[in-house]
Amino acid sequence: MELADSHCHLDDAQFEGDRDAVIDRAREAGLRYMLTIGTGKGPPYLECAARLADQYPFMYATAGVHPNDSAKAHNETFKDLERLLCHPKVRAVGEIGLDYHWGVPKETQLPVFIRQLKIAAENRLPVVIHTRDAWTDTMEALRAHWAPTGLPCVMHCFTGNREQALECIDLGFHLAFGGVTTFPKAAEIREASRITPQDRLLIETDAPYLAPVPHRGKRNEPAFVAHTARVIAEIRGAAFNELAAQTTANFEHVFAIGKIHSHQLH
Repeated sequence: MELADSHCHLDDAQFEGDRDAVIDRAREAGLRYMLTIGTGKGPPYLECAARLADQYPFMYATAGVHPNDSAKAHNETFKDLERLLCHPKVRAVGEIGLDYHWGVPKETQLPVFIRQLKIAAENRLPVVIHTRDAWTDTMEALRAHWAPTGLPCVMHCFTGNREQALECIDLGFHLAFGGVTTFPKAAEIREASRITPQDRLLIETDAPYLAPVPHRGKRNEPAFVAHTARVIAEIRGAAFNELAAQTTANFEHVFAIGKIHSHQLH
């Protein structure tokens, strides 16, 4: 049995005291891969995940400006991002998107989001999308600036309903489900996970946030992705090992594991 955590924040301060033990537990729990997210504390600290991934052969990274950090981004930020995308362990731009929950103005976020979509497209890399209280604007930007590329798009921590899932599926996107899927009141999210085509399904933790049942309210860690996988397997009427193998294969496909960067061929 092999699993892949497609989204975790292993550079987070909550792991400073026992990061190696957390990673060891993940490997013992059957994780073949972990993708650690390179948004860090925002610009200019986008290399945090790449540095961490360099230390472990089974770990990969992203780099990008989180929407909540949009105000920190300037031309030098995007030059740094372009340089980071040549790093062999950096396999996607993310997490990027729109988040209207915390009051960062749309006018600040949207240009940063669109510019990063264009950078990802130019470098032939996937994107990992964060959207919160901004569904319509997020999808409008993705339809205009990403869907035509045909490149992979991962909707991180998908918490939408059936209709929103179908909207993403119709555009060829991948849906990544995390610990919220296991919460008692998350019936709509579980339904979305049930109808997602098997080749578009990913699992994640978003560690140290949003721990699944039975660890809800505690610090999340990559090992806990197995709890989410079991819930989704049960919903889909699939064997746990089959779902683990499928989502791991999907991870390898989306993030081109075992291949050189496609953009380095151009």
